[in-house]
Amino acid sequence: MRGERALAEVTINENESLESALRRFKRKVQQEDIIKDIKKHSFYLKPGERKRLKQALARKRARKKHKSRY
Repeated sequence: MRGERALAEVTINENESLESALRRFKRKVQQEDIIKDIKKHSFYLKPGERKRLKQALARKRARKKHKSRY
């Protein structure tokens, strides 16, 4: 069970509306980064492609940081 995590689970309390339980569920999913993890594993990137993407993001951050100084 390496890398496997339990799914987000919310129990509905008595006198609690479905909308508030849904809000709690969405907040829990967001806190556990489930969506980001699913998107990351939705397709395979070759190691070279992953490296190029990482470098491109670094360049973008550097440009943004440099631009905000002026």
